[in-house]
Amino acid sequence: MHIAVLGAGIAGVTTAWELLRDGYQVTLIDRGRDAANFTSFANAGLLAPGHAYAWASSRSPRMMLRSLWRNDQAIRFRPQFDTRQWRWVAGFLGQCNDTRATINTRRKARLCSYSLERLQEVVTQTGISYDGNDGGLLYFYRSAEAFEAAARKCEILRGEGITIEVLDTNATITRDPGLAQARRRIAGALYSTCDESGDARLFSNALMEKCRQAGADIRFNTAITSLRSEGTRIHSMTTDQGEVTADAFVLSLGVYSPHLVRNLGMQLPVYPVKGYSVTLPVTSKHHPPTLGGVDEDNLLAYCPMGSRLRLTATAEISGYDTTHQPRDFRHMMKLARDLLPEAADYAEPTYWAGLRPMTPTGLPIIDRTGFHNLWLNTGHGHMGWTMACGSARITADLIGQHQTAIPRDGMRFEGGQQR
Repeated sequence: MHIAVLGAGIAGVTTAWELLRDGYQVTLIDRGRDAANFTSFANAGLLAPGHAYAWASSRSPRMMLRSLWRNDQAIRFRPQFDTRQWRWVAGFLGQCNDTRATINTRRKARLCSYSLERLQEVVTQTGISYDGNDGGLLYFYRSAEAFEAAARKCEILRGEGITIEVLDTNATITRDPGLAQARRRIAGALYSTCDESGDARLFSNALMEKCRQAGADIRFNTAITSLRSEGTRIHSMTTDQGEVTADAFVLSLGVYSPHLVRNLGMQLPVYPVKGYSVTLPVTSKHHPPTLGGVDEDNLLAYCPMGSRLRLTATAEISGYDTTHQPRDFRHMMKLARDLLPEAADYAEPTYWAGLRPMTPTGLPIIDRTGFHNLWLNTGHGHMGWTMACGSARITADLIGQHQTAIPRDGMRFEGGQQR
């Protein structure tokens, strides 16, 4: 059976690998010059079941509203003349209550934990390197009130089997001496012992080479323009390099997934949420954190990656624009400098902005469509790196008509709705 995987981001590459492992003939196609050249290019780097909370919460509408006149909100709303944006925002706001947030968090935590197990298996199978760190992640709080609330809230994740330790200030610094200069700003932290970190782009390209060695037909610099259907099946896809036929197709094009299937009568609830990252060089004279983590009061994520430190922040609902200016990073850089003044060379930043393919629930869509040979593995949002390996295995199991290892609650696409 020949399967074409559309998209070579972290979701597409891991899907190609799992399908090859199951004995399928695989063609992997992407418009970029190599793997993980878009959303996964410079993401936060955190593999974080211990941070699987739903973004759609009772706090989110207030942040979105304040962001209309303030630029320091973790979630920013930039209204566009785009009905797709407003449709997505309506769906997101519909999830912004405590009941839905709890349900979505539990489902995300289940998928994230399973996916981390699958990633560890892939690394064991392949031996690939990606600046990985399996020492856990720290999520710290600046106020005692926020810390105490978080310690209560983490019971949701513990209920899904995620091990989280509650640390006071001294225990936090003991766990990661690289945070010593931030001692006065840390009231306490949650330490997720099984969380990891690493460079998603390094991982994707290394795994892509393993796919090539396993016989995959990999086609970069190839833009997919449309899918051709015949009745209830997809016959082929049109690219700028010609037609490509296959027995089955897996759609993993991230924020562009809805564009490709719109002419088939499908409306995927996937919309871009822009994120910003800075990568800083680290030398022997610097004192970076040894573990990745998040300054929770500001939702500033940091991740050591060998001789680099990655900083990420902000969720901006602003359309498909990836442009950025140095001023867009000022707030993030100020927070980082104040928090970790000797962690890296702040004079040599590499700026980047990318688009997360978000669904209103924060869960990906992993399902067969009304076309019996078209499958979806898309919409992983801000946790694509964490969810990728598990989502890929679920996709392969569905195609092979095997029982999936975890339930797909919230990940189905039935009647044009995510369920």
